[in-house]
Amino acid sequence: MGCSSCSSGKDGQPKGCKNNGTCGTDGCNKLTVFDWLSNMSLPSGAIPFSCVEIRFKNGRKNFFSNPESLSLSIGDVVATEASPGHDVGIVSLTGELVRIQMKKKKVNVDSEEVKKVYRKASQKDIDIWQKSRDKEETMKVRAREIAIRLELQMKISDIEFQGDGSKATFYYTAEERVDFRQLIKEFAHEFSTRIEMRQVGFRQEAARLGGIGSCGRELCCSTWLTDFRSVNTSAARYQQLSLNPQKLAGQCGKLKCCLNYELDAYIDALNSFPKQDTKLHTEKGTAVCQKIDIFKGLLWYAYEGEWMNWHKISTEDVNEIIAANANNEKVASLEEFASELIEDTKTDFENVVGQDSLTRFDRPKHSKRRRKNRNKRKPTNKANQDKQTTVARKPKGGNTEPKNKQNNQRNKKRRPSKRNNDKA
Repeated sequence: MGCSSCSSGKDGQPKGCKNNGTCGTDGCNKLTVFDWLSNMSLPSGAIPFSCVEIRFKNGRKNFFSNPESLSLSIGDVVATEASPGHDVGIVSLTGELVRIQMKKKKVNVDSEEVKKVYRKASQKDIDIWQKSRDKEETMKVRAREIAIRLELQMKISDIEFQGDGSKATFYYTAEERVDFRQLIKEFAHEFSTRIEMRQVGFRQEAARLGGIGSCGRELCCSTWLTDFRSVNTSAARYQQLSLNPQKLAGQCGKLKCCLNYELDAYIDALNSFPKQDTKLHTEKGTAVCQKIDIFKGLLWYAYEGEWMNWHKISTEDVNEIIAANANNEKVASLEEFASELIEDTKTDFENVVGQDSLTRFDRPKHSKRRRKNRNKRKPTNKANQDKQTTVARKPKGGNTEPKNKQNNQRNKKRRPSKRNNDKA
């Protein structure tokens, strides 16, 4: 996603808005929501919804009321009520979609959680807000040094300043309860501001920091996922994944949230499969399930004592055998059902446009020298010898006789004859 200020600059170099998560058009921010009701007008006599959704640092969002009916749109920087002072945030959602979100998250409009929007932020408010945010990184490094010196089993992951700079919230993760009374005293003395400590889970920490997952895309929790459901190892078992904690764990160290995405589809597909511990009784022997393929609807069975010979059977045939066994009937053998499965040998693609083979680079290449040597070793056929003819070069004078005949004539002219010598 990008906004209008993230276009390329001079010489094609990327310019970027450089707002670091506070983009004015809300196009480069985390957990951006598309308002699909924005182009729909309200019916006559309907009053616009008075609440708006405002986003703060790292995707933190809250609902605020608009008692003064300010004309707010997505991307506006506003000053909101806080305790104490005021905070500065960006409007992320307006209109009827806010009503739907509040109903979905069970937030009452008249509750104390819904605070007020004071005004649109002035330039002075924005300057104080940006100045406070510039100090967060150096404060985080110093805060971690103090926590290590006090030997506290905690990790300070992020710091968020309030819009007016009067309070700093320290987000930390810890596996056990931490006594940070001395830590707060040193923080207040070091940073000269009001300190608030807030513990978050490991999944919330990964959502705030962001990153790239093993799939190559941004983390779901930092882009669109807002609710964190519990993930169990049974989700991996249903999908027949290896229980390897290094592959199943995400950046937060917990099981990946994407294990729940396709779990319902796998559970629905397994409803037609028999239980794997069910044995098939045949006249040849008792068969035990060794493996299943959920996508193709196949099961592999092996007789007791013949564990190396597996028989591939479809789910319909297995259910038929189980129904026969329930009636105290036995089938002859598994081979009768396994022989009916015909392998599909048809290729997935065909060369219809005259392209080269996909495995053309797998063949070993023969050098040109070897080809020349092979051609030299081959004897010439008689038919080829008959076809070969000698073509004489045409001399400049236009004579087409062979060179040997011309040389003989020249030698005759130069040599004196014997008859002339005898007369002398």
